[in-house]
Amino acid sequence: MTNAKMNYFEAEDVLYVTLLDEPEANSVEISPTITAELNDAGELIGIEILHASAFIHDVILESTQGKLLNLATPGAIPT
Repeated sequence: MTNAKMNYFEAEDVLYVTLLDEPEANSVEISPTITAELNDAGELIGIEILHASAFIHDVILESTQGKLLNLATPGAIPT
């Protein structure tokens, strides 16, 4: 997976991550907005994320807020 590429299609708000440059033979819906694409051997070749800007925003926001909240917890910061 050293040649992974990302393409963002702004008009559709779709992020596509290519892991292997091979034809798609099947796909698996991970969630209503995330689809894993597979080759004929069942290997993951790509990931499609619909409504990508909201997905990325939410993931980053939740992660950042979680880290900030942990820092605010008594005893979380060494003295």
